[in-house]
Amino acid sequence: MKQKWSINDAQKLYGISNWGAGYFGIDDLGCLTVSPDAEFKPGVRMTEIIEEARKLGLEAPLHVRFQDILHHRVQRLNEAFAEAISEHDYQASYQGVYPIKVNQLREVVEALLEAGDPYKLGIEAGSKPELLLALSLHKNYQSLLLCNGYKDETYIRYALAGLKLGKKVIIIVEKLEELPVILEVAAELKVRPMIGLRVKLATRSSGQWATSSGDNAKFGLSSVDILQAIELLTERDLLDTVKLLHFHIGSQIPEINVISRAVREGARFYAKLAERGCTIEYVDVGGGLGIDYDGSASSQASSVNYSLREYASAIICGLKEVCNEEKVVQPTVITESGRALVAHHSVLVIESFGKIHKQNTLKSMPEPASLHRLVQDVLDIRKTLAKGHLVEAFHDLVYYKQQALSLFDLGFLDLESRAVIDSLYWEIGSQIAEQCKNLEKVPHEIKTLLDELKDQYLMNFSVFRSLIDFWALGQNFPIVPLDRLEQKPDCEAILADITCDSDGKIDRFIGAPVGEKNALLLHNLDDKPYFLGVFLTGAYQDTLGDMHNLFGRMNEVHIVLDPDEEGGWYVDQDIAGDKVDEMLTQNEYSVSELVRAFKAQVDQAIKSDRVRPSEGVGILNDYEKAMSGYTYLSVSKK
Repeated sequence: MKQKWSINDAQKLYGISNWGAGYFGIDDLGCLTVSPDAEFKPGVRMTEIIEEARKLGLEAPLHVRFQDILHHRVQRLNEAFAEAISEHDYQASYQGVYPIKVNQLREVVEALLEAGDPYKLGIEAGSKPELLLALSLHKNYQSLLLCNGYKDETYIRYALAGLKLGKKVIIIVEKLEELPVILEVAAELKVRPMIGLRVKLATRSSGQWATSSGDNAKFGLSSVDILQAIELLTERDLLDTVKLLHFHIGSQIPEINVISRAVREGARFYAKLAERGCTIEYVDVGGGLGIDYDGSASSQASSVNYSLREYASAIICGLKEVCNEEKVVQPTVITESGRALVAHHSVLVIESFGKIHKQNTLKSMPEPASLHRLVQDVLDIRKTLAKGHLVEAFHDLVYYKQQALSLFDLGFLDLESRAVIDSLYWEIGSQIAEQCKNLEKVPHEIKTLLDELKDQYLMNFSVFRSLIDFWALGQNFPIVPLDRLEQKPDCEAILADITCDSDGKIDRFIGAPVGEKNALLLHNLDDKPYFLGVFLTGAYQDTLGDMHNLFGRMNEVHIVLDPDEEGGWYVDQDIAGDKVDEMLTQNEYSVSELVRAFKAQVDQAIKSDRVRPSEGVGILNDYEKAMSGYTYLSVSKK
């Protein structure tokens, strides 16, 4: 006797405890919950958040942000390094900086800086616009403001202006040609700069961003460049302005051994520069701290084979060992962790509004006598199927389907017969696929059939706007139904978005306990709303997405825990998504001109008696109203 489906089964199916880092779970009613704080149990129901957003006039698709998770991530990172420093008796401290590029949204950056204030969390800017933003947001003068990326004179001037204001602004040299410009502008402004040198390491990363490391890296100085920089600084008596050594070998580094090797190589550069008289205070190990998207705790590109504790320990231990060997002072450790700070805080809520089901059957089957002889040939396949000749039956099925298509193309097959054969193809094909599931080795052709039989759930969102890393890099994200998790899902599905692009779909999913699968088990749709949550989307997805089909930024709500509130939480901010007119304006259209041009066409239709005046007024009013509406579909069921 089969055991009844349980919530534990849902936990295992979707791997929630593997990738959720303790923030996500399922309650007794089968609702997905979020616990931004480890002590907040059983957590906030996502369905209740959706309902609260609706009351505020915000429908799905919806971004839900948990400010307390941002606070918790900052706390965990700093505690991990504090423990490692204590455990290894490291003789310096740790300071983190947040790289704005990972998520530049104001509410995210401000929440991080608030959470990081006790830990002196600084900011890393990688461009001129990011620097101008950072100069305003950076208010804790004990924290660092690091300037990465290629720089022109204006960039350098503003960085030095920040230094004159009393900020700890370190300009990191990415290419040798920047150094003379920095020194010249500093002399003009009469300010002694704080300089960082970014070195290219031979150590190569692994995973999606492996090509950003090694000799072919886009940024950084070679060993030859480093020597030339030291020579120039020595000539100008400015060697003591070198305050930081920086290296970066890539984002989302899956293997701890890669991190250990990079730290040791970087520490050697630090030691050799210290021997030459550089009074370097900081070693910046860059970003790369990954998160476990698929929950496998492996060295796969979508995972990491180390914990936060192990990451901190590897860095501290590696630096200490090299410094002791080289007999140099142990420097303050800097990390530029962005993904690990922000990925967990954001959940993308998307709603299904229908599905494409391959096994649709005709409501009334025509009489066999009125149909083409091919119909009987297809029906006869069931006899072969009954004898267990599955592959033979499939080959016959494909053959007759191709015959039907050819005859229809030539005009020798009527529409009714074509429809019956199409219906029988999927009906018999599903029977073949079901029986083949029990075979030890499923033939490749049948695997293809299994893929073709999957339902497509139509989801109200754009992959290109909200999950750009899935489309561009093949990055998988955890996806889970937000309720009905106490019920067993029985539909194998892929997800199709609402863009008019064949790539606008999700057809690869995180497998449990490991691996990747090409379908997601979902529940049958009924007359109630069906929401899915896409998790770990807080890093890069908010700001890298494009405007394909003019779909804009989504509605969003920010959730904050408060024990005095009913339920223990409240909506701190609600932000309406982009409207149609806003997206048009961004693309240099004048909305007023569009309305005037459309009105002229309506007026002409009235004059030509194609529409009545009252109809014309209604059409124009609806057009103007639609301009101020949400760019996504209005599909929510009540």
